[in-house]
Amino acid sequence: MRRLKANVIVKSITGIVLLLVIFSVITGVIGYRKFTVAMAEQYADGGFRTAWAAVNMLDEDRIDEYMASGGKTEEYLEAWSRLDDLCNATGATFIYMIIPERPSYDHITFLFSTINENSEYEKYDFGYVRDTTNDDYRTKYRKLYDKTSDEELVIRDKGVITTGSHITCMVPVISSAGEVEGILCVQRQMDVMYSYRRGFVDDVIITLLILTVFVIIVQGFYLYHVFLQPMKIITDEAIRFAAEDVTKGETLSEKIRNKDEIGLLAGAIDQMEQEIVNYVGEITHITAEKERISTELDMATKIQMSQLPRMFPPYPERKEFDLFASTTPAREVGGDFYDFFLVDSDHLALVIADSAGKGIPAALFMMISRILIKNAMMRGMTPGEALTSVNNELMEGNEDGMFVTVWLALLEISTGNGLAVNAGHEHPVLRRAGGKYELVLYRHFPAVAVAEDVQYKEHEFHLDPGDSIFVYTDGVAEATDMRQELFGTDRMLEALNRRPEMGPDDAVVQVFDSITRFVAGAEQFDDITMMGFRYNGVRDNKQTKEGTE
Repeated sequence: MRRLKANVIVKSITGIVLLLVIFSVITGVIGYRKFTVAMAEQYADGGFRTAWAAVNMLDEDRIDEYMASGGKTEEYLEAWSRLDDLCNATGATFIYMIIPERPSYDHITFLFSTINENSEYEKYDFGYVRDTTNDDYRTKYRKLYDKTSDEELVIRDKGVITTGSHITCMVPVISSAGEVEGILCVQRQMDVMYSYRRGFVDDVIITLLILTVFVIIVQGFYLYHVFLQPMKIITDEAIRFAAEDVTKGETLSEKIRNKDEIGLLAGAIDQMEQEIVNYVGEITHITAEKERISTELDMATKIQMSQLPRMFPPYPERKEFDLFASTTPAREVGGDFYDFFLVDSDHLALVIADSAGKGIPAALFMMISRILIKNAMMRGMTPGEALTSVNNELMEGNEDGMFVTVWLALLEISTGNGLAVNAGHEHPVLRRAGGKYELVLYRHFPAVAVAEDVQYKEHEFHLDPGDSIFVYTDGVAEATDMRQELFGTDRMLEALNRRPEMGPDDAVVQVFDSITRFVAGAEQFDDITMMGFRYNGVRDNKQTKEGTE
């Protein structure tokens, strides 16, 4: 049970944590991008506001005088001082005015250049000439001079940048005559934006870690108290009763008050235990009365048989498939069982199994196995996952070494695609439309409850309309006549192929009649259970509905 507990808790928590991680990554990426865009827009907006404010501090009609001043006249120095104060007040890294070389725009001349007093970089001297950084800058200079744009933005955050990652906002300096006299530039470093962005990423990671710890604690507590603890109580009681055949003081329904399938399972086992104890007690007190013994065992048979689906066709409204099954115990109660149920409207589960041993212990073990398998499949597990889970549950406290062979399949009705797993059971028989029945031979896994931690893996199969499946327990092939000769799979295939086109009900009856004729009254030593299935397909279903309408 410890292995089951760890397995279920770890898988459940891992799945939820994985969803949290995926959600956080998606949220983080979207937030990261939106955050970056918003910050860049905010940076740009502030840069342009500063640039236009700087333009207003200059006399646009005196640009030529500024150029001729050599950077030393009183008017020039007053203008430079105003730009310098603005640079420090707004937190800009550089505020500078340039005059590009036209028409090539290959070089720029610095007319004004101020730098923030907290910056580690150096400003450009008056009249300094340098090459234009790249074609992007040339294009933007040209747009400003051609008056096709009144604001241009450059973002530099990739490659080798001598002044670090930054944005540069550029606006034209236009004289009263309407001529562009130069370009006013404001450069702002992106360090602050990067710092805020790192903080955002850190917040996402911390939130994810907190949620992960919370999920581990809450989910682990929930699984233990709602699922694992009740299942351990049920499994321990079922195995104990299978070995002792006596009830104990407090019933499972009193210990487990769940209102879900687990509670129903507890109540069903309580009822079965009480009824079996009543039967055994009555039989013990009247051992001389064979008729009474026969009556009590007949009641046990009815209880067991009432647990198996017996209404055929089971889903008369579903025309996509035909289904029929039967079981004939070697004793009053047997260890074989079949089952079929709709997991949802488009998935049908098929089960046939054979519990080890005979009589009441095998019947009880059969019932536990059937309920656990159905419960696992209805929780959305695949056939392999279901048998892996059931195997771990049945292994807990299984001191008598009881086990069960199982063939379990899940069919997608709309497509005919399916998954199947064979846990030590007989080879299934397959008939393709228009063909004959043939054995399907492939590697089997160990029977359920034989060994701990077996990882059952399913294989894929596909049914086309008209295909049929026939599955059975070993009581069919091992039916024995008076000469101790086995009926065998060859005789079974021969019986099926006398009329291979017959429906599942006729196929089961045909094989059973052949066994009856073969054994000719010899004692039956094993349960005989068979199930036939034919896939009609969705197209057949549509045609049938149209014909009805």
